Amino acid sequence: MNIILLGPPGAGKGTQSAGLVERHDMIQLSTGDMLRAAVKAETPVGLKAKAIMDRGDLVSDDIVSQLIDDNIAAMDAKTGAIFDGYPRTAAQAEQLDGILEKHGRKLDHVIELEVDEDALVERICGRFSCANCGALYHDTANPPSVEGVCDTCGGTEFKRRPDDNEETVRKRMGVYRSETAPILPGYEARGIVSRIDGMSGIDEVAGAIDAILT
Repeated sequence: MNIILLGPPGAGKGTQSAGLVERHDMIQLSTGDMLRAAVKAETPVGLKAKAIMDRGDLVSDDIVSQLIDDNIAAMDAKTGAIFDGYPRTAAQAEQLDGILEKHGRKLDHVIELEVDEDALVERICGRFSCANCGALYHDTANPPSVEGVCDTCGGTEFKRRPDDNEETVRKRMGVYRSETAPILPGYEARGIVSRIDGMSGIDEVAGAIDAILT
């Protein structure tokens, strides 16, 4: 089974992908992870991508699609794939169809995690972690039991990601709406799109995804 998880940054795609890997023995194909691995391994496509990134330019659709192609080629034919963060554009969606066909696969489901923008901003901007052990917290949803003290290791230093701010989050939402959301009608015409409330709890979202896949 091959599925795409769609949704803006912070919708929970990475968390749900990790759960699917454990529950369904699938492989998560995250473009960011694959790109970093290819650069580190100095593969031909990794070296090409590194040269582009070192110039400060964006990696092209062709390079991203080559990464997808290479990773699918290395997978067991019976193992399902979860596409996380890909495709992002109509061009990539078209390339993905060609890659899957090349390897005797097809796209089974496109699952969009729907979110409320204001609630998502609050969710992301409230995130922070222990600087010592990495334990995750949230200002309102999951604060430490004792203010200023990590529940896990007792550390007193915390950190926030510099891009976890309202301006950046809303900008990413805008990019998602303008670039990625328009690929949905093509998949809808094929009858493979399902939508889930991404603002529900992690377990509820996981259960809803499992119901779609079974």
